[in-house]
Amino acid sequence: MKLTLRTTLIMAALIGASGLAHAADKGLIAIITPSHDNPFFKAEADGAAEKAKALGYTTLVASHDDDVNKQNQLIETAIARKAKAIILDNAGADATIGPLEKAKAAGVPAFLIDREVNKTGVAVAQIVSNNYQGAQLGAEKFAKLLNGKGEYVELLGRESDTNAHVRSQGYHDVLDDYPDMKMVAQQSANWSQTEAFTRMESILQTNPNIVGVISGNDTMALGAEAALKAAGKTNVIVVGFDGSDYVRDSILNNSNIKATVLQPGWQQAQMAVSQADYYLTHGKAEKTEKQLMDCVLIDSSNAKKLSLFNLSK
Repeated sequence: MKLTLRTTLIMAALIGASGLAHAADKGLIAIITPSHDNPFFKAEADGAAEKAKALGYTTLVASHDDDVNKQNQLIETAIARKAKAIILDNAGADATIGPLEKAKAAGVPAFLIDREVNKTGVAVAQIVSNNYQGAQLGAEKFAKLLNGKGEYVELLGRESDTNAHVRSQGYHDVLDDYPDMKMVAQQSANWSQTEAFTRMESILQTNPNIVGVISGNDTMALGAEAALKAAGKTNVIVVGFDGSDYVRDSILNNSNIKATVLQPGWQQAQMAVSQADYYLTHGKAEKTEKQLMDCVLIDSSNAKKLSLFNLSK
């Protein structure tokens, strides 16, 4: 296989980062997610790595940073390293299809988490949160917190991400039934805390009377919260989505953020590894390809039980 210089450098870095002196008996599992700067994606990677090591595999853990080219080179690296399986939170619902087909042809099965691709049959499993169901939970709580009235803002995720659209649709299928609630701004902050802060600063200048912000993820919710605090807006209610520990702390501290929706990233990643192990052991899929996991509303009543995107009983 002919490798580009960049691919070679990525391979060298990953080999060094893995710190492997000897290969495990069951081989290598590659775990590829978006940036670990986002605690949700770090929890995915950590959860998958923990389960893989417990089952006797070595791991190659890397981030594509939502860069399709980098993701595709990392998949090439996994193929070149003769990985037994790939656990992937992908960088594009369409752009990822070709690389997955290449991995499949090379005999490296893929198990997707969090984000789907727009084709079936290229991965053994696509395990995702029920984003629509979760968004409806969040929207119902948001409407209740606002007493069903007032001006509000929606912060959208990355436009190319299917989850951003599904969550927004779930929000509006609830909120649009409240005639006294009016959305005065809807902007994408690309899942970014910094960008959400900037967007909210601008929105507040033209919409000073908003009473709520509903966000496509917790990272943007935190950015919105920071902008609201900087503007002295302590009574504007924010609802997020993901179930991060940072947002948990905001809820418990009675800050602007009053609720979020937990998508069980840790559990999802561990399920993907368990299913990869089953597939490698039995030569067939344990479950159907498309799998939905229900989300859970997190508010002051259960926030204390939340840790690392996992809700204790």
